Amino acid sequence: GGPPGFLKVLDERTIGYADFRGNVQYISVGNLQADDRIALILMDYPNRRRLKIWARAKVTDEADDPALIARLEMPSYRARVERAIVLAVEAYDWNCPQHITPRYTEAEVGEQLLAPLERKLARLEQENQRLKFRSVGAPSEKNSGDILGDGPVELVVSGIRQLTPTVRAYELRAPDGAPLPEWTPGAHLAMPVALDDGRTASRHYSLSGDPARADHYLIAVRRDDQGRGGSAALHRTFALGTRLRCALPNNRFPLHEDKRPALLIAGGIGITPLRAMALALQRDGREFALHAIAPTPAELPFRSELAAELGPAVHFWSTRAPGQPTPDLDRLLQDLNPDTVIYVCGPTRLLEGVLAAARRQDIDPTRIRFERFGAPPPEAGDHPMTVELRRSGQTLQVRADQSILDAALAAGIHALYDCKAGVCGTCAVKLLAGEPEHRDTVLSAAERDRAGLLCTCVSRARGDLLVLDL
Repeated sequence: GGPPGFLKVLDERTIGYADFRGNVQYISVGNLQADDRIALILMDYPNRRRLKIWARAKVTDEADDPALIARLEMPSYRARVERAIVLAVEAYDWNCPQHITPRYTEAEVGEQLLAPLERKLARLEQENQRLKFRSVGAPSEKNSGDILGDGPVELVVSGIRQLTPTVRAYELRAPDGAPLPEWTPGAHLAMPVALDDGRTASRHYSLSGDPARADHYLIAVRRDDQGRGGSAALHRTFALGTRLRCALPNNRFPLHEDKRPALLIAGGIGITPLRAMALALQRDGREFALHAIAPTPAELPFRSELAAELGPAVHFWSTRAPGQPTPDLDRLLQDLNPDTVIYVCGPTRLLEGVLAAARRQDIDPTRIRFERFGAPPPEAGDHPMTVELRRSGQTLQVRADQSILDAALAAGIHALYDCKAGVCGTCAVKLLAGEPEHRDTVLSAAERDRAGLLCTCVSRARGDLLVLDL
């Protein structure tokens, strides 16, 4: 099936239809390459008739015959045509469904057609079970049967796909196929990762699939060879059948639940939580627009999926690709509904650019919600400070270009941490004295003011001294 008019008559003995980009199902092309015979049934409901066509199919790629592709395009359907399926008609038959004469008897169908297929399916099922047991149920030499992590949610890597040269998508399912715990758009999963030094670390990755799907989770991980080693180790060690125990999905970047419009702005790998938000907004029929920015089209994860899923609601921008539209943050924020909630996820320079554009247009900063990848850069007014660690009995001299957390780790202090960007809250400790300058994006006003918490990875002292319960 397809949109009205998708099947076109090319000449008196030839018909054809377009195979659109984003259609990744094997049946459209793979089966035809194995056997070019095809039968079509076209229903004429008003006249209670049906037309059956027998034909031979030929697959023609876009680059081989642009003129043919142009003839099969659908003006009302914006997806790009990737290839053409051309059918050379060999026979046809008009008849009423009430008077269709079977070509084979029921016995002939069973003996000659179904029995061999059933035997073949039985063999394939046995082979499938054997492979499934070998890669998931039975430990291979690669994973030695070990389960990485100690969280309450057991998962197995069931799919891996290379999205860009540096980004891989990982599909995660329950080993027994059971439904997974629910999650909401913007949530992340704390993934256990085996580092090269033998330690198991926790790394947070946004859930980027459809929140309505309970059969699997989907994360996308960008390999950063200059980072702390987590993403590179994950790329090297996660394989089909890798088993994990993760924490429950957690959401510190939630999507508003009311009917206010949403503007989503993603930079690079920052598309991951915003894709989930866009899918949820579209399903609920809520007003939104998604702007996805990357250096080049090839460096944006999920680009083809977004185009197919969201249609005109998604806009693509490139910062380094000649001939591609470039982003103008001031224009993106112009003429917004005053109730629009703005979500930004990506590198610090994108967040700072959006905040600066919002200030120029007098947009209330409380309407902007963001998730940052990477620690914010040092600010011009940063100065050295003294930090007293009451429980450890040590006093640290923290440089202007150094975080409290890094100074504590360098001094041999055992301090909990994860993101080092002020977005997860793992490193938060109680402030006992001093005036803080909070730079995290995770602690609430109550956590800062009443509980007295401070994130040591990004926050600093306004004065010269802080005293911490560490």
